[in-house]
Amino acid sequence: MDEAPVSRGKISSSLYLVFNRDEWAQRRGNLAIKLSADDVRKVLALNDKITESEIRDFYFPITRLLELSINNNRNLYMERNRFMGINPDKMPFIIGVTGSVAVGKSTTSRLLKTLLERINPEYRIYIVSTDNFLKSNARLTEENLMERKGFPESYDMQKLISFLVDIKSGRSSVEIPVYSHLKYDILREKQEIVNPDILILEGLNILQIDHSKTDNQIYVSDFLDFSIFIDSNVEYIKQWFIERFFMLMETAFRDKNSYFQKYSRFTREEALETASKIWDGINGKNYEENIVKTRYRAELIIEKGKDHSIEKIMMKKL
Repeated sequence: MDEAPVSRGKISSSLYLVFNRDEWAQRRGNLAIKLSADDVRKVLALNDKITESEIRDFYFPITRLLELSINNNRNLYMERNRFMGINPDKMPFIIGVTGSVAVGKSTTSRLLKTLLERINPEYRIYIVSTDNFLKSNARLTEENLMERKGFPESYDMQKLISFLVDIKSGRSSVEIPVYSHLKYDILREKQEIVNPDILILEGLNILQIDHSKTDNQIYVSDFLDFSIFIDSNVEYIKQWFIERFFMLMETAFRDKNSYFQKYSRFTREEALETASKIWDGINGKNYEENIVKTRYRAELIIEKGKDHSIEKIMMKKL
């Protein structure tokens, strides 16, 4: 276990502890959760990779840490309310999972949901993507933002903040918009979140704050009880994005309802050129301008290697 070196963001080395695989695996204690091969397949994103041993060595300790945080949070919440003499509604625990496009946020979110449910089957856990709070394509077109989809300004932040206020204030049922990756737009139907114990919020910009604002601001990060940033070398992430693009050409892009159906007819050379341009002009740019700058606001950083495997864990000191 080492202290993190000074690196991107010029952050002091005293903020984080760095754990290699063996060191982090020791933190799982006696936690033992059985997952079948089918369980693992269900959590994997399109081109993500994970092994049972990696789940045991890295995700079991993360789950144990989350369980400790959830219990401590609830105990503090109850004690504070006793101090104030009130009997409030249940307050859900919110876990934020962030990082670049194609880095494995969805896999991590689904895996943590599965593991936490195995620990306590009574937990009502929801995963909500901030994609559900993107502005509609019509509105993005009107605001000349279609080429900046995924950037902070492409989200309806007021709607997202209002949702989090409703969740944290204990509302028993909250409806949110639904985003379709197939149609690349917000749909008319709604998703209902009912009495959550835990909410896993997955998104690109959930740790971002705007220093240019001079008036009082409320940010998504104000509602997070625990945050995880997944990262890797940017060239590796770009390659994963391109690999996923090729896989989508053979699957979702072929659907007649797909917004990207035209890409399914591309040659490999055309696809490589297109995917690279999309990354360089949109996703990579967003990563460098916005996403990676929030890395050191997370409680936990997961560092991945070229083959998607986790290489180290960085944990912020309390």
